[in-house]
Amino acid sequence: MTDTAELQELAATVRAVLTRHGDRAALRQAIDSELGYDERLWHLLCEQVGVAALAIPEEYGGVGADLDTALVVLEELGRTLHNPPMLGSAVLGVQALLATGDADAAQRLLPGVAEGTRTLALCWADEKGWAAGTAGSASAARVPAGYAVRADGDTLTGTAHYVLDGANADTLLVVTADGLYEIDATAAGVTRTVVRTMDPTRRLSTVAFDGAAATRLGGDADAITARLRAVAWTALAAEQVGAADQCLDLTVEYSKSRVQFGRAIGSFQALKHRMADMYVLVESARSAAYAAIADLDRPVSAETTLDLESARIHCSHAFRSVVSETVQMHGGIAITWEHDAHLFFKRAHGDAELFGMPGRPLARPA
Repeated sequence: MTDTAELQELAATVRAVLTRHGDRAALRQAIDSELGYDERLWHLLCEQVGVAALAIPEEYGGVGADLDTALVVLEELGRTLHNPPMLGSAVLGVQALLATGDADAAQRLLPGVAEGTRTLALCWADEKGWAAGTAGSASAARVPAGYAVRADGDTLTGTAHYVLDGANADTLLVVTADGLYEIDATAAGVTRTVVRTMDPTRRLSTVAFDGAAATRLGGDADAITARLRAVAWTALAAEQVGAADQCLDLTVEYSKSRVQFGRAIGSFQALKHRMADMYVLVESARSAAYAAIADLDRPVSAETTLDLESARIHCSHAFRSVVSETVQMHGGIAITWEHDAHLFFKRAHGDAELFGMPGRPLARPA
């Protein structure tokens, strides 16, 4: 684990950049842009802070920090709802590539990712959901899913769904039953389509392969998907904590300025209690997320699996509950397009489905 003081300093630096260059006007412009994210903001984060390089080993042009440093960035991004290629490329794409152990591919691809000039997109879900590995993994997702794409020698056939950064990525990493494959996103036989989603702040795509020529990077498919599931659930939990915390801050601030019956609504005891409950949810979610983050570098065990599943379930529940209170306590203004509450609401419900959920409840009979 990285030193706590260093993580706090990193969080403050990222937040300063986002505050200065990623306000709500920038977010709205990003949502309507061709890329779906603020390209200028992403380049600033890469050039000034080096966010894309954090979890990349030094021999491949990165900082060589632990993965928890990259998840600090995701927590801060969650506060603003900005969705540059941090989660899909700099976290999941990088982890998938490293999981293969292919040093040549890492040396070829990762320096560009670290600089922010290359974007990876990971293809590992079919229509039912994300493939779940069995090699020391957490319990399977609630809806069983297989590998969306089939490999036949050096060609790929099939359609991957729910691909983060899929429409604009430079390189696609495709998980198949035979391991991980690399393919140029503009190669013949590859068709990328942006799909309509409930959450406009996170753009997803389908990627269809029709006998497309690809390069096999290897690796065990079950081990890769098990690692990806652990990283994805933990990264999403960190992002959810940041977003829920921001919703709490927005609600508290509004309760101080909104006057009803001649006094600020935040002075009413009933609303104080509701905001206190929101605070407990945010802090308990933070504890669950940080426990899962601390487990990422530990061997898989029943304890680490329980921490991971707890974070996935509780952080999703906490975010949805907190943002629902945000909408309620803001009153009618929260359901207008101009206010950001509805964007947090949509992100909360979209995140609850992204990457699947544990297939069994946490409370189990003895």
